[in-house]
Amino acid sequence: MLIVFSGLPGTGKTTIARLLAVRLGATYLRIDNIEQALRDNGMREVGKTGYDIANALARSNLALGNQVIADCVNPLAESREAWRAIADGEGVGLLDIEVLCSDLDEHRRRVQGRELDVPGLVPASWQSVCEHDYQPWAVPPLRLDSAQLLPEEAVQLILERLAAGQ
Repeated sequence: MLIVFSGLPGTGKTTIARLLAVRLGATYLRIDNIEQALRDNGMREVGKTGYDIANALARSNLALGNQVIADCVNPLAESREAWRAIADGEGVGLLDIEVLCSDLDEHRRRVQGRELDVPGLVPASWQSVCEHDYQPWAVPPLRLDSAQLLPEEAVQLILERLAAGQ
């Protein structure tokens, strides 16, 4: 199973994805970590390369029979299709999850107050979050509103979806 978390910075996707990874014992791939490692090694433009590396790691882990959780903004149809192609190519299910925060004041507070756990990562500004190119979904994902759900509640909904065969 490939589970891909998507959403703008500050929505709570990393918190939920980490909790789920622990519950499932899944391989956890976070784009922020991959992209920062690339920056630390002198690369300036890391977006596509970071996703390409995450895709390769997901593919190799799925081939080993591991469940994989990808934690990324995943804003473009191109990146979403790449995850789907990996799941299809490995013959596993794909669960797309979009985490949003419907309370704009809360979302802003989270973005502005974030304490980052990736050394060297520059935090997103509220303006950059608001201006982020985030394309509409062709096929609606499982949407979780972190303004309405506690992280544990979100994980429970995901587990129920997985148990039902998504």
